[in-house]
Amino acid sequence: MTEDEAAASSSVDDPAEDHHHWQDEEQFGRLGRPLRRDSPFMIGFLGALGVFLAWFLTQAILNARSVLVLIVISLFLAIGLNPTVEWLTAHNLRRGLAVAIVFFAVIGAFVGFGFAVVPPVVEQSNAFVQELPTYLDDLRRNPTVRQFDEDYGVIDRAQEYVTSGELGQRAFGGLLGVGRVVLNAVFGALTILIMTLYFLAALPSMKRQAYRLVPASRRERVTLLGDEVLARTGQFVSGALTVAFIAAFTSYMFLSIVGLPYALALAVFVGLLDLVPLVGATIAAVVVSLLGFAESVGVGIACVIFYVAYQQFENYVVYPHVMRRAVDVPAPVTVVAVLLGGALLGIVGALIAIPVAAAVLLVVRQVAIPRMDQT
Repeated sequence: MTEDEAAASSSVDDPAEDHHHWQDEEQFGRLGRPLRRDSPFMIGFLGALGVFLAWFLTQAILNARSVLVLIVISLFLAIGLNPTVEWLTAHNLRRGLAVAIVFFAVIGAFVGFGFAVVPPVVEQSNAFVQELPTYLDDLRRNPTVRQFDEDYGVIDRAQEYVTSGELGQRAFGGLLGVGRVVLNAVFGALTILIMTLYFLAALPSMKRQAYRLVPASRRERVTLLGDEVLARTGQFVSGALTVAFIAAFTSYMFLSIVGLPYALALAVFVGLLDLVPLVGATIAAVVVSLLGFAESVGVGIACVIFYVAYQQFENYVVYPHVMRRAVDVPAPVTVVAVLLGGALLGIVGALIAIPVAAAVLLVVRQVAIPRMDQT
């Protein structure tokens, strides 16, 4: 034994040294027994702490709801654009270059759409608002509407409401409200654009990191299911945009032929509402048909016939052909999913409800049901 080892051994085994340590520990009192985890105090404290954390997280989510909606929209768009990026990478392009091409193509499409559509839409929308009192006068020609107006004065009140400018003040809160709405819209659009670019560029890395959180024994199956969910979501986004574009284009051609004013603005309105599942296309058809009846009875009847026929064409030809591989969701599940999504997140929830329902059904069919069959 060396001298150092002997010194260390003697210092540890020395009773005087032990007595010194014991005195240091006793200087501030004896150590109490550790708290029992099953004691009423500990159970109550941990329960209260859990309730507080749950309440705090709930409030944080509610306060950050607008930001979370922007994140969901950006991620949804990135997943929708990812199939195009992967198609480019399959043709010997680096992912960074493919992302840049797709991103600039999207920006170019939005800029071109803005220059081509926004000025006439704004002009025609302003003209429509100015002509709205005339349309209300035309409604009086209908005997039923005229009698209803004589009893309750609905049209007079609507005309006064529109011509007084109160409609714009109520809708936007005056001039400052209009500026706030415009700034919020611009900020939201830029935020979605930037986050979509980041998500699109980092999507493979995000998938790898997410899959690494799964146990190795199940990682391969989870990877296959996750990739299939993302692929179907991307196909649904691109398919929904295609269906909406076809609806807007055919509406513009029809409205231009029948000579209904504000054809471009109404066609854009139809295309945007066509993105909303189940009820969007019907609401757009009703609004355009009512405007057609305000123009003339013949135009109104033509609008009704056209949109009834087009809805059948879209439901049984366009939509199944475009969405054939994207979603496989039964009709009752679609209705329930859209209603729940709309109640939780509004229009955004209704838009993402169907691919989310398709993803849940895929997991149930491939994981839950086979596991139940084995038990």
